[in-house]
Amino acid sequence: MRVHLGSDHAGLELKQHLAKHLTEAGHEIVDHGPHQYDPEDDYPPFCLRAAEAVAADAGSLCIVIGGSGNGEQIAANKVKGVRAALAWSTETAKLGRQHNDANVMAVGGRMHSLAEATGFVEAFLAEPFSNNPRHIRRIDQLASYETTGVLPPLPE
Repeated sequence: MRVHLGSDHAGLELKQHLAKHLTEAGHEIVDHGPHQYDPEDDYPPFCLRAAEAVAADAGSLCIVIGGSGNGEQIAANKVKGVRAALAWSTETAKLGRQHNDANVMAVGGRMHSLAEATGFVEAFLAEPFSNNPRHIRRIDQLASYETTGVLPPLPE
């Protein structure tokens, strides 16, 4: 599977670890940076590029990494066609795929050990979307709003 990666300085060590680990596991890695440590860099240039790439690359997935993962998730979710989920456990990583068909997972490099974060990423990449009609309906509502700006109707 092709996996796009993006981070900032706070996620660089984890990103580099994941690039090596995932390559060894047989994945094709596209690293959108950064490629060197700069304590003053910003996450949007890297995470937006990674998110745009996954949105244009059907069947691929993306991991964005920062200190907490929050800003990186927000940045990725600004890209049309992206559904980014913040993972803080194996369960939340799996649910992002199962229920939300997330194509981006955000993780905080300062929040978890390398082993824990690697486990979240492995779970995210391995988990398929459930194709449950209620989840499809919800994703369709979000996609419609993203395109039209029209709110979905409230239940009666």
